[in-house]
Amino acid sequence: MQKIKLMNKIAKVGTDVLADRYEVSENVENPDAIMVRSAALHDMPINPELLAIARAGAGVNNIPVEKCADEGVVVFNTPGANANGVKELAIAALILASRDIVGGVEWVKSIADDPDIAKTVEKGKSKFAGNEILGKTLGVIGLGAIGGLVANSAKNLGMRVTGCDPFLTVNAAWSLSSSVHNAKNYDEIYETADYITLHVPSTKDTKGMINKDTIAKMKDGVRIINLARADLVNVADIKEALESGKVAAYVTDFPIPETMGLKNTVNIPHLGASTEESEDNCAVMAAEQLGDFLSTGNIKNSVNYPTVAIPHTGKSRICLCHKNIANTLSRITTIVSSAGINIENLSNGSKGDYAYTIVEMNDEVPERIVPTLEGIEGMIRVRVIK
Repeated sequence: MQKIKLMNKIAKVGTDVLADRYEVSENVENPDAIMVRSAALHDMPINPELLAIARAGAGVNNIPVEKCADEGVVVFNTPGANANGVKELAIAALILASRDIVGGVEWVKSIADDPDIAKTVEKGKSKFAGNEILGKTLGVIGLGAIGGLVANSAKNLGMRVTGCDPFLTVNAAWSLSSSVHNAKNYDEIYETADYITLHVPSTKDTKGMINKDTIAKMKDGVRIINLARADLVNVADIKEALESGKVAAYVTDFPIPETMGLKNTVNIPHLGASTEESEDNCAVMAAEQLGDFLSTGNIKNSVNYPTVAIPHTGKSRICLCHKNIANTLSRITTIVSSAGINIENLSNGSKGDYAYTIVEMNDEVPERIVPTLEGIEGMIRVRVIK
């Protein structure tokens, strides 16, 4: 029985998907697969048996993705499974950025012993007054599973919405309200938005994207919401902008020492996907993808290998992780055919420097061809599934 190691507490509805077919535990050694939420895996040695890592969530910053690709370890995530939870927090963040609700609540706590608290509240509430979001312009940077939901919800709340996503997929575009304006670039959002919300991953191109230069392009009094990743915002630059009033408010879901005590800043304790529903959805999606891969070799929602999936209707199949090198596919099929095996079905895909191939057949795979396949230039892993 194949073994799946849990690196965090995973919702039972997810582990139940796997429990009858696999040994699932926090204590297994030399696992065939790993399920993880937030545990850092960068310093974890990769055992030779490890085939896959499933992240119950969208971000994979805690996983050495490229190292895994080089070892033939497929890394899965669960895009969209926690999208509604983050969307709802983003709507709350819009309100928190508009009205000093947090400051007002803390002030009321401080006068809890005042016998005339009702009168005191009426006299002092004006210093916590804010603005309404109705009719304001929201700029959404990143229109994927979460950003698209935020954009549509903001439109329903009466905001003008403009979005920008250079990597917008066809499916994401179809899900967007037709009244969401498609900005030609991020600068258009910086120059026109009253509110800006970030929904992009942390990459070499997005780290520090909110900085002194981009803030200078923004409207005076802009309000910025960051529920995506801490390092998208340059803390020193946002601090300066908050002090000057250029940025009226900053709401972040990633408290760090540098954001504590910042003027007009709300630090949320990383609650974006912290709902029972989101955790259940992510666990089930991760488990289903992992179980399908272990039993059939099919890949869906991997961050380091392409989506490749075909029905497992034959007697056996060969699943191959390899570098994206020209003529590799022809070499694979030549080796299989030369063994007198008829290929019933085949699928291949690539993602950057890496590729994946499934060869389906109605014969048993002769053991002698496996080393030959492993000897192909750029071959990383060969797995036979019956």
